[in-house]
Amino acid sequence: MGTVRSRPTGGPSGSRSHVLDCVTVMRTRVFSLPILLLLLVFIQPGARAQQTSLPHLEKRGAATQLIVDGKPFLMLGGELHNSSASSLEYMKPIWPKLQALGLNTVFTPLSWELIEPREGTFDFSLVDGLLDQARAANEHIVFLWLASWKNGMSSYAPVWVKEDTRRFPRVMEFGREVEILSPLGKATEQADEHAFAALMSHIKQVDGREHTVLMMQVENEVGVLGDSRDHSPAANAAFDGEVPARLTAYLQAHRATLYHSLRELWDANGDKTSGTWTEVFGNTQRADEIFMAWQYASYIQAVTAAGKAEYNIPMYANTWLEGETNPPGQYPSGCPEPRVIDVWKAAGASIDIYAPDLYAPDFIAWSRRFHRSGNPLFLAETRGRAAGAANVFYALGEEAGISFSPFGIDSEASETDPLADSYHLIAEIEPLLLVHQSAGDVHGFVLDREHSTVDFTMNGYTLHVGLERSFGQQTETGFGLIMALGKNEFLGAGEGFMVTFTPRPESGPQAGIAAVVEGKYENGQWIPGRRLNGDENDQGGHGQFPPRGETIERITLYGYGQ
Repeated sequence: MGTVRSRPTGGPSGSRSHVLDCVTVMRTRVFSLPILLLLLVFIQPGARAQQTSLPHLEKRGAATQLIVDGKPFLMLGGELHNSSASSLEYMKPIWPKLQALGLNTVFTPLSWELIEPREGTFDFSLVDGLLDQARAANEHIVFLWLASWKNGMSSYAPVWVKEDTRRFPRVMEFGREVEILSPLGKATEQADEHAFAALMSHIKQVDGREHTVLMMQVENEVGVLGDSRDHSPAANAAFDGEVPARLTAYLQAHRATLYHSLRELWDANGDKTSGTWTEVFGNTQRADEIFMAWQYASYIQAVTAAGKAEYNIPMYANTWLEGETNPPGQYPSGCPEPRVIDVWKAAGASIDIYAPDLYAPDFIAWSRRFHRSGNPLFLAETRGRAAGAANVFYALGEEAGISFSPFGIDSEASETDPLADSYHLIAEIEPLLLVHQSAGDVHGFVLDREHSTVDFTMNGYTLHVGLERSFGQQTETGFGLIMALGKNEFLGAGEGFMVTFTPRPESGPQAGIAAVVEGKYENGQWIPGRRLNGDENDQGGHGQFPPRGETIERITLYGYGQ
């Protein structure tokens, strides 16, 4: 669970008032000017320290990690249903359930229409209430800014935006306006920026010391649904115009690391550095998608920058996933799919992470597409229950993920949910896991009958991991992670798998199991339990993690033979 956070006695203005009161007292006591100057010297470093202690992303060894109050932090999270957090009364009985599930971070939707119900009039009572409830439950928050777009549509914009289609233009499809705000609407962008900046300024005022809010999601699954692009007059004019030089310059500078399908499309059309969108990317729906990606990215990078100017904590954009061959419009065209993330990056650098909303059955392949150079794996929305209980080990182990967060967590939260077992076990080993993420010597895996084995090279050994067998019977599924603790020592966590060790090179001495100890961690300290031998480690043949519940084992090896 998250660490206990003390409540401040006042916001920034209260702190300044306290300093002024001190100065007044000193004047009445006829303190000298040098002492006053000395006081200011001590005040200034404190203010600077407060800024540097903000939640932020930091590259540490092999991993990019979220740093909270100076320490790496793993988000064991869950996302609420869209409307749950719109009522503080509705949320009251939910917080204890989230605690019991083992969450340390709650992903909480927050809509523009409730923050700015009338233009220029802001109401932050919901924000303050959610922060109070989260602190009482000892939980962190990631707010989801549902503003101009949510799932491609514009249902969370205020009514005063929705009804003024002249000032806040809509996307046009097949000759008519649809319920999607056009990303080419400059007035819409400015209004969204203004509201988001006001929100972030308020969060800084009420939470800048406590760090209950760790990150922000800006908009949600944006893109044009129903057609491959916006066909409004403004969009048509932009599409027939020149591709921005900033985009083609980015493609040239980052050619070696571009996503393969974007590079191939650019190559197929002659690697042009100028021209219209169809001249540079071809007269296809993929050109439409790239055009929309640029429009949405330019808009959302600007909104994000406005928020960061007020309170600079990490911010991300999430993605409605679709396959490589489905036409844009069947999914939100312009959303930061892997093939157009480079377009989003070319449009600006305010967004820190591009995150998949990962419900697809091929969890591993999609995780790998998003975990790429400059983009750590961040799962803001995914499947929970049994699938989530397994996938979290792969995400945080193999991909050094920052976050894991199943959707609809408020309707699934239960101590009997298998995800609770995974979260509680990972919380035990979290400090150790964060160290080994950075060192790059941890691997995670998910096994089933179709993918029943996986091999890793670690610490001078080849580790062969497979589904666990007991008395000739193979289990159906297994999952877990393994990290290298020392020269001949490993830690495994999970269930339903077994692991054997072969020294490298294979021609050298053989590896035997000296000890397998089951146990647990309490406050970072290892508490040993049973010493497993005989049937419990196949007479020294391998480490076993039975399918009857998640366990932690430390395995020590020795060498023998020639």
